[in-house]
Amino acid sequence: MKSSFKNMFLVLTCVCVVASGLLAGVNQLTKSAIEAANKAKQVNAIKAVLPEFDNDPIGESYMITDANGDSLRVFPAKKNNETVGMAVETFSDKGFGGNITLMVGFDKSGAIINYQVLNHKETPGLGSKMEEWFHAEKNSQCVLGKVPGSEGLKVSKKVNTEGYVDAITAATISSRAFVDAINKAYISAFKANDGSSGATPQKQSYNN
Repeated sequence: MKSSFKNMFLVLTCVCVVASGLLAGVNQLTKSAIEAANKAKQVNAIKAVLPEFDNDPIGESYMITDANGDSLRVFPAKKNNETVGMAVETFSDKGFGGNITLMVGFDKSGAIINYQVLNHKETPGLGSKMEEWFHAEKNSQCVLGKVPGSEGLKVSKKVNTEGYVDAITAATISSRAFVDAINKAYISAFKANDGSSGATPQKQSYNN
């Protein structure tokens, strides 16, 4: 019995070691691919939300910490050495499904050029509509061209109310989280660059 138990223990141990080794190997092989895919997604998002530029926004990116201690990465866009806008990777943890992450582009005046949804866990067919809802041609829905201002954008209960946007039908929580991320980007990043907010720029090299 002792010998049999010992053999079984050794076999199980070997199986566990081999399985762990295989999992570690697979993880190492897929890690680079996942990182490359995430980097490509980020690069494409930056290009989608900014006007034409000739600098390296990723290489010149920096972190900004807002008054709440949240950190956002800012990607400055320049043309002929003049700033034409900035992209901000922003987020909100107030979504129905938790955290949502956006890339938002602003022009020099602070107007929203475009946005891309990088990550979310909102309900399919409801909160997930944020990817196209706030691009709509309908002015009461669309955030493009709007300047959040010091008060920020808000979710509307009234049609065409200045400073408000219509919530996604049956997804008010997701809509508020989306707007929260937009406001965080504007107030923390854009306004910080002219010294009118409590955010603190922290320039550093891009390592991720």
